[in-house]
Amino acid sequence: MRPVRSSVLCRLLPAPFSLALRSLVLVLLCITPRCQAVQAENVTVMEGGTAQISCRLQNYDGSIVVIQNPRRQTLFFNGTRALKDDRFQMVLFTPRLVRITLTNVSVMDEGGYFCQLYTDATHHQVATLSVLVTPETPTVEVKQEAVEGGEVELTCVSPRSKPAATLRWMRNGREIPGVVSQQENAKTFSVSSTIQIPVERKDNGAALSCEAFHPALGGQKRIRHYRLDVYFAPTVRIVPPSGILREGDSLSLTCSVTGNPLPRNIQWSKINDTLPERAEISGPTFQISRLSQSHNGTYLCQAQNNYGRAADHYTLLVYDPGAVVETHSAVPFAVIGGVLALLVFTVICVLIVTIWCSVRQKGSYLTHEASGLDEHGEVQEAFLNGNDASQGKKEYLL
Repeated sequence: MRPVRSSVLCRLLPAPFSLALRSLVLVLLCITPRCQAVQAENVTVMEGGTAQISCRLQNYDGSIVVIQNPRRQTLFFNGTRALKDDRFQMVLFTPRLVRITLTNVSVMDEGGYFCQLYTDATHHQVATLSVLVTPETPTVEVKQEAVEGGEVELTCVSPRSKPAATLRWMRNGREIPGVVSQQENAKTFSVSSTIQIPVERKDNGAALSCEAFHPALGGQKRIRHYRLDVYFAPTVRIVPPSGILREGDSLSLTCSVTGNPLPRNIQWSKINDTLPERAEISGPTFQISRLSQSHNGTYLCQAQNNYGRAADHYTLLVYDPGAVVETHSAVPFAVIGGVLALLVFTVICVLIVTIWCSVRQKGSYLTHEASGLDEHGEVQEAFLNGNDASQGKKEYLL
C-alpha cells in the first residue's frame, strides 16, 4: 500500500474546519516520516509591548518557509527579511521552530499572521495577534455648575481602550447608576458614564469617584477622584461681645460669613446714621474704642456673592458705669416681665382661694350652731309639758 501524500491529505480536509482543528487533524494523519506540517500559536499582547509569533514545523526537510502579515505582505522568506520594518526580527529558525518578534505593537498590527510551508502543496496556519489597549485614568467632565437646590451632571470618560472599559460611579461605598455610552474609533473604544444628582450646600466637598475596569489591568482598576463644588448664597452672623459694656469700654464685633464662593468684601454700616469716627474695620472685625452713649444704635454686617446676599445686625446700648448693656446673648426684658407677672398672678389666685375657703368654713359653723339651739328649745318644751309613758321613752340631752 502506497503512503498517502501530505498534499492529498490537506486537500481532503473540509473547508468549514477551523484552522486550529485542521492543524490537529493534519498532525494525526501525518503518520509517515515524509509528511510535513506547520502549526501556529495565537498571541495576545499589550499595546506598546513585544509580540512573539511562532511557527512550529513537523518533519521539516528544508522546504521554503514564508511568514506574512495580515495584509499578506511577506515578512521573511526562509529566514531572510523581505519587508523593511525594523520592528520585526527573526530570532529563531530551526527545523522545528521558526519565531519572529514584533516590538512596539500597535492596534494596527492586529490580525492573522500566516505561517506557510511550501512542499508538494502549500501548508499554512494563521497565528492571530490580539492587542489589548489599557485604559488611562478616566476624566470627569462637568456640564454645568452645581448650584444649591439644583442638579449637577457629571460625565466620566475613558477615551481609549480595547476591549471597551467598564466604568462605575461610587459615593460613600455605594454605586451610583449611570447612563453608559460607547463609541468605536480605529479599533479602540471610547466609553462614558453620565450621572445626575441633586445637590444642597451640605454636599459641597462631597467625595465621588469614577472607576475603570479592564481585562488588561489584571483585577486592578483605574480611579479618578472628584469632589463636588456646590455654589450657594452666603450666610452672615455677628458674634456679640461677652460681659458688660460701660462707657469707656471697647466694642469688638466679629462677622462670621460662609458661602461658596466666599464673599471677598464684608460691609459694615450703622442704620440711619454714619459709622463713628473711632470705628475701625479690619475685614470681618469691627471695633470702637472708648464707648459712649453717642455710639448707641444698630450696626449691620452685609456680604454677597454671585448667588445672593445676607446680613445680620447688632444693637448697642451703652449705659453709665454699672449698667448692663443689652446684647444678643442677654435675656429679653419682655421675658423677665412675663415671668414676674405670672408669679404675681399666681400669688393673687392663691390668696383668693384661701379667703374663699375661710369664708365658706365660717358660714358652715354658724349654721350648725343655729341647729343646736333649735334642738335645745324642743327639749325645754318637752320637759314643761310632760309626756305620756305610752308614747315611749325619749331621752334628751340638755
